Amino acid sequence: MSKKSKRRVMREKVVQTLYQLSFSPEKEEAEEVIAAQMNRLKEEDEEHRSFFLRLVRGVKAEEVQLDETLARYLKKGWSPNRLAKVDHRILQLAIYEIQFEEEIPPKVTVDEAVELAKTFSTEESSRFINGVLGNLVREAVQE
Repeated sequence: MSKKSKRRVMREKVVQTLYQLSFSPEKEEAEEVIAAQMNRLKEEDEEHRSFFLRLVRGVKAEEVQLDETLARYLKKGWSPNRLAKVDHRILQLAIYEIQFEEEIPPKVTVDEAVELAKTFSTEESSRFINGVLGNLVREAVQE
C-alpha cells in the first residue's frame, strides 16, 4: 500500500475517532476513545500512528478556532453546529490540515476531504465540502 493510501486510511480513522468524540465530551472519555483507536492501530508503522495521533489531538486542541474559520465559509445563518456531525468533523480535519500541516498541499487536503465525504456521507456532502474548502483555499492564496 502506498504512503498516500496509508494516509487516507489514517484520515478515515481520524474522522471515525472525531465522530465518536462528538458523543464523548469529557476529557477522560476522549482519552479512552483515542487510546482504544491507537490500540487498534498497533499493526501500523510508527509514522502513520503518529500522523493519526497528531491529527486527532490537533483537531481537538484547535476545535474552537477551526469552527470560527469554518463559520466564515458557511451560508449566512448557518453555524458549524447545524452541519451533519460527520461533515462537520471532515471539515474540521481539513481546515486543521490546511492551517497546521504545512507539508501537505492544500489541494491534497481538499481532495482527501471530498473522498472522506464520499465514504462517510453523501455525494451532496462531498460537493458541499469541496465548495467550502475551495473558497477557504482560494481566499488563503489571495492573502
